[in-house]
Amino acid sequence: MAKEEFRERVQALMDKPERIRNIGIVSHIHHGKTTLTDNLTAGAGLMSAELVGERMLTWIDEQERERLMTIYGATVTMVHEYEGEKYLINLLDTPGHVDFGADVTQAMRAVDGAVVVVCAVEGIMPQTETVLKQALAERVKPVLFINKVDRAIKELKLSPEQLQQRLAKIVVEVNKFIAKHVEPKYKEKWLVRVEDGSVAFGSALRKWAISVPYMKRSGVSFKDIIELCSQDRDEELAKKAPLHVVVLDMVIKHLPSPVEAQKYRVERIWKGDVESETGKDLISCNAKGKLAGIVTKVVYDPHAGMVSTARIFSGTLKAGQDVYLVNRGVVQKVQQVTTFIADKRIPISYAVAGNVVGITGLSEAFIGETICSPEHVIEPFEAIKHIFEPVVTKSIEPKNPQDLPKLINILKILSREDPTLKVEINQETGEILISGLGELHLEAKVENKIKEKGIEINVSPPIVVYRETLKNASPVVEGKSPNKHNRFYITVEPMPDSIYQAIVEGEIREGEVKGKKDLELRNKLIELGMDKEDAKNVVLIHNACMFLDCTKGVQYLNEAMELVKQGFKTAIDAGPLAKEPCAKMIVKLVDAELHEDAVHRGPAQVIPAVRYAIQQCMLKGEATLLEPKQILRIDTPQEYIGNVTAEINNRRGEIINIEQEEASAIITAKIPVAELFGFESTLKSATAGKGFQSLIDVVFEPIPKELRDEVVLKIRERKGMPKEIPEAEV
Repeated sequence: MAKEEFRERVQALMDKPERIRNIGIVSHIHHGKTTLTDNLTAGAGLMSAELVGERMLTWIDEQERERLMTIYGATVTMVHEYEGEKYLINLLDTPGHVDFGADVTQAMRAVDGAVVVVCAVEGIMPQTETVLKQALAERVKPVLFINKVDRAIKELKLSPEQLQQRLAKIVVEVNKFIAKHVEPKYKEKWLVRVEDGSVAFGSALRKWAISVPYMKRSGVSFKDIIELCSQDRDEELAKKAPLHVVVLDMVIKHLPSPVEAQKYRVERIWKGDVESETGKDLISCNAKGKLAGIVTKVVYDPHAGMVSTARIFSGTLKAGQDVYLVNRGVVQKVQQVTTFIADKRIPISYAVAGNVVGITGLSEAFIGETICSPEHVIEPFEAIKHIFEPVVTKSIEPKNPQDLPKLINILKILSREDPTLKVEINQETGEILISGLGELHLEAKVENKIKEKGIEINVSPPIVVYRETLKNASPVVEGKSPNKHNRFYITVEPMPDSIYQAIVEGEIREGEVKGKKDLELRNKLIELGMDKEDAKNVVLIHNACMFLDCTKGVQYLNEAMELVKQGFKTAIDAGPLAKEPCAKMIVKLVDAELHEDAVHRGPAQVIPAVRYAIQQCMLKGEATLLEPKQILRIDTPQEYIGNVTAEINNRRGEIINIEQEEASAIITAKIPVAELFGFESTLKSATAGKGFQSLIDVVFEPIPKELRDEVVLKIRERKGMPKEIPEAEV
């Protein structure tokens, strides 16, 4: 299709939000998302059908072809006709490997519906559950596509009854998961059903698919599918039941338009008052309302600078217009508004509410940034919260010191493109630390990117990031400001597991507590067992730690409160034992005395006093470390169970469960991240190359007592700190 014709078709449909579908394709790695995307793109006339499964249109980076996996999500805009009407579909292909999960979370903010892809042979895998959970947390409605049915027919040689049973079991498991993780009011509406066509089956590689409505309409039966597929007549099948028609019909019929979705999504993802004028514009997806949108992806382009992908929730965005970046607090000019065919950007004149578009010119934008018009500044959208935290760190340095400024510049860009990459430069030692979700994450998104730019680097072996916490509630500790004119009385206690879990799982959102959210949070905390009075006093949640203001009538405290919160944050970001981040603590300010003159209670006085008190409380409450552990699913042939369990035990691992199915076994185990390096290759050799692992979850648990001091000293040595373990001052 010619570029001009494509642009005109897209621009015309953009003005009809009820005919737009913003969808994400999500699943476990290697279950066929990118091949499915190719199929749908070819069906829309944007690439040749012969190249489906080879072209991999959304693989933009060379490494994706080498590794045969999606690393960077990509967007494709296409047009599909359904029941005589044309619809605009913005499709976001997302990675399936857990190390690249940030792209999935970001995509879920931009879309309203998700096509969950499950392999008919492997069934539901951990990462399918993770991405489905992310979708439901953002109120993104799912439909189900069971892929690789051709393999189930040909390789497993299943009879029609057995095949139906296998597929039905997958549907039941998906629905069980949805029912468990969706909010109660969506439970009935959001379950997927074979009979209404919110479930489709097929083979992305062989280009065919089927659903009950399509069977009724076309006369193709389940029996025909098995017959033609087992006789290798897939091409004939693809003509009778073309995949792109079946899947996109399902998307249009069962997934919501922005007009429907924003009615219930906005209250979940926006911090403002839904009854306000802006709130009403957002809920009604009003193209004539005030501009409001959120940046869900940024990519650096050497020619165009930073290219942002944004979802527009209200108003209209035009090239040449000034927009205000709410969190950054700056005004920038939009140079170009575009639509996407993977890495190709096609300029359009404007975009209205309900669309997902590309924007150039916003050099300051970052992922999760709220954009609005400078004349009408709005409350920001909720921060985009990733399910997993970075747990693996490496130290890097350029082989040639002259490359240092260039290296720092590249790292700045990379950490903006992927917020789960953390870059830290130690001001004292000049050491550069990069943290990510796993070894592959750092290798693919950092080390290889730096090498591509021609910079040679030395990379340290992986380092584990711990969390500092305390075992017991502390006494009240006084923190005096350096000028002795201000005093803060603070106590710290361990956070109950139920509250910590709710924060980790995103049920309780981090950040400042104010306005309507305050009441919701208070009720939630009381429900989780917190004292009523304490629940009322929560003012800030940061790094899975809470700050409570339990003071009564302290003079000038309101004026100093912002600095007190900053003091709390700096104490939480670097604990007393080894300057590792803190977690799982409740910090209470119980009293304070402040100087009447604001000059004497500035940042240099308040912040150190609060930080000192919190750190002393931790030491008095027996400070310790929480170590990250990965909960893994390990699939292995049964004859290698002994080898695998021995390997887990050698690494301080704990076996949670072993299930045996036919000739294979599924082992669930919990292993400290510190012991996991090189595990993948060891697993391969212990199982003659047939075993593989998938990450289910990352948890932080107290480090064994006998290892605490040894680990603290190692971290202190690495960071160039004195080699004594700090103790509480008397």
